[in-house]
Amino acid sequence: MTILRVCKSIVCLPLAFFALLVCFNNLADYDSNYAFVQHTLSMDTVFPGNALKYRAILNPFIWSVAYGLIIFAEFLTGALLLVGAIGLLKNIHSPLAFNKAKNWVYLGCMAGFLLWFFGFIVIGGEWFCMWQSEKWNGIEAAFRFVVLIMFTLLFTAMPESENNKQ
Repeated sequence: MTILRVCKSIVCLPLAFFALLVCFNNLADYDSNYAFVQHTLSMDTVFPGNALKYRAILNPFIWSVAYGLIIFAEFLTGALLLVGAIGLLKNIHSPLAFNKAKNWVYLGCMAGFLLWFFGFIVIGGEWFCMWQSEKWNGIEAAFRFVVLIMFTLLFTAMPESENNKQ
């Protein structure tokens, strides 16, 4: 079952690097995705006459706070997953310690799930009607991230056969 543990550890690493890279990219090219947040929250690209436009937020300070929270959540997701992946790798030969290290992966996956599902799909997509925007619609990308996060969570949580003997 050590091979399965190695696979679980390796699956977590690219997801950690992905979240950290997204965070880095948002810091290095701040304005590109700031515009995404601005247009989503201001609802300026939704269907004309949308009765839900009362939800729009037109305050640049709130846009900046929202974007900061997104960047922080990306960093938190990546950091937790990285700690988890390293913990898994360090404890490959110890079923008990390996299972304890999974908790970091679970926390990282939960942070990523909350960001990309709740933040982007629920809040951005439905509350701010991002799905109506031809240019500023991140729902498909967020969905892909959620699927990868949930795959990682479920695969990591899958028990190894030695765990059943403890």
